[in-house]
Amino acid sequence: MKVVLFCGGYGMRMRSGSSDDVPKPMAMVGPRPLIWHVMRYYAHYGHTEFILCLGYGADHIKKFFLNYEETTSNDFVLRGGRAELLSTDISSWTITFVQTGIESPIGERLRRVREHLDGDEMFLANYADVLTDAPLPEMIERFSRRDAGASMMVVPPQSSFHCVELGEEGLVEGITAVSELPLWENGGYFVLRQEIFDHIPENGDLVADGCTALAKQGRLVAHQHRGFWKPTDTVKERALLDSAYAHGDRPWAVWERDAGAGNTGGVPGARAGTA
Repeated sequence: MKVVLFCGGYGMRMRSGSSDDVPKPMAMVGPRPLIWHVMRYYAHYGHTEFILCLGYGADHIKKFFLNYEETTSNDFVLRGGRAELLSTDISSWTITFVQTGIESPIGERLRRVREHLDGDEMFLANYADVLTDAPLPEMIERFSRRDAGASMMVVPPQSSFHCVELGEEGLVEGITAVSELPLWENGGYFVLRQEIFDHIPENGDLVADGCTALAKQGRLVAHQHRGFWKPTDTVKERALLDSAYAHGDRPWAVWERDAGAGNTGGVPGARAGTA
């Protein structure tokens, strides 16, 4: 199944200065950028055809893959001055790079890569900056059995703030942590059908236009995930993930967790995961 990754936004809260033109998906977590971790997650489950919706800082993403160094994250033998890889990351991946505009909203970026989906009835989509250990095969299987146009992964609110209920004369009647409210946030992992294009106008948005329209028709389903899920909207959030990686605490790396089970995640000759 093809995977559309939205990686063309400015990511202003991740930038360290006015001269920093590196797009957010290229922020580093361990020895690899965010976008690699997201792609490796999908590849682990057998989805190795990627369509990158490029925009701001596109050159950084192109150069990373054009000059990709497998030895950074794979074991190898140095023989006669040449590296012989013992495993690979991306040799089985197909990556389509599409410039979808500097200012384009996400829905418009999706519209501009529709031709590269080859008319596939179902496909995957992601913001390319959120890491999770969500069970992707289960998410896809549940959606495939539903008569719906889209599935959105949702997660509990991540805020540490509290909501205050006020009564008469400003008296506080209750205090509730946002995380305890019966609310869910958009988790940024989508399973979509071609029907989504019927609801995204020119320069429209995937969620505000496409998903909202489907929800009004009762054709949007949610996959509730209470496991690991971390966004990287700020420098602090990226730094926390980088630190966790350095200490071996990386639950999103499902390819490492499942290595002993025989799923090698996109390595040539390996048995593909559930799709």
